[in-house]
Amino acid sequence: MEEIPLVNFHFQVEWGGTKIGFTEVTGLDIEYDVLEYRHGASPEFSTQKLPGLREFNNIVLKRGMHKNDNEFFEWFDDFRQSKERRDITISLLDEEHVPTVVWKVRNTWPVSIQYSKLHATKTKVFIERMELAHEGIYVENGNDSK
Repeated sequence: MEEIPLVNFHFQVEWGGTKIGFTEVTGLDIEYDVLEYRHGASPEFSTQKLPGLREFNNIVLKRGMHKNDNEFFEWFDDFRQSKERRDITISLLDEEHVPTVVWKVRNTWPVSIQYSKLHATKTKVFIERMELAHEGIYVENGNDSK
């Protein structure tokens, strides 16, 4: 029997705030800087490529805004004083709500917060967007994170 690939629409985010669903998570990217080096006596007329530091994109969380819920803004606004960083966990879930892939993001802090535009002739969910800087992503198999 052929294994079915995972789907991307069933996930949860533990961010240190109220447990609420997110509509989108982006920025789960990891890459290495590429260093180019060539010493002057090299017989090759090209550079050697070496791995540099790992780089991580900022994480972006989007969710529908709820009445009496201002937690994104409160964390963003208080960060100047408190410098509170949070570890967040993003889990891709299977059909039984069990984590299959888990991204652990270390020492996140809010970089920006944005809100949907207000529009008098369109009916859409009002989306709140927070961008988080961080110090690393570790990917685990869902069974390893227990």
